[in-house]
Amino acid sequence: MPNMKVVDMAGKEVGEITLSEKVFGADVKASVLHAAVRVFLMNQRQGTQSTLTRTEVSGGGKKPWKQKGTGRARQGSTRAPQWTHGGVALGPKPRSYRMSLTQKTKRLALFGAMSSKVAAGEMIVVDAITATEYKTKTMKAMLEALGAEKKALIVLPEADKFVVKSCDNIPGVKTTVYNAINVYDILNCDKFIVAKSAVEKIEEVYAK
Repeated sequence: MPNMKVVDMAGKEVGEITLSEKVFGADVKASVLHAAVRVFLMNQRQGTQSTLTRTEVSGGGKKPWKQKGTGRARQGSTRAPQWTHGGVALGPKPRSYRMSLTQKTKRLALFGAMSSKVAAGEMIVVDAITATEYKTKTMKAMLEALGAEKKALIVLPEADKFVVKSCDNIPGVKTTVYNAINVYDILNCDKFIVAKSAVEKIEEVYAK
């Protein structure tokens, strides 16, 4: 089982934690991670783009000129796609981009993402991540002490309004709770910062 040191918000080592081999020491399969990221990104798409076809634009009810004898090409409507202000041919219409993965694949991808962070030395376990007021400076000081000045994902055992709001103004920093983590956010961050109690809850939920 992988062991990891536990630090406080000042970056000082205060103990050690033994991580679950099943959750944090799993095999990292690139194909599974790719599938999970692709599904996540596709599911973010709203699919609300829409264009008007020739039947939906206004006007065009009258034939612009007679069929024969003018020397011009025959036309039935001024709202055909080749006309200015005409409808759009084969344009996008509202659709669902929804994709899904099996429960087993989702779990394998999540384990693989967290295990990759442990293997790369990009996971940091903090004894407790707390704040008693809305203070961005406090969270910035913690991130600097942990060497996480770039993109960071902070995982909490439960929603803490002071921590969340204090991190909102820091570019590249995202906060979440243990039961809302996803593969994309984990892989997209440079530092995966997890509260010790959140690690225990992750193992309790996912290591069954």
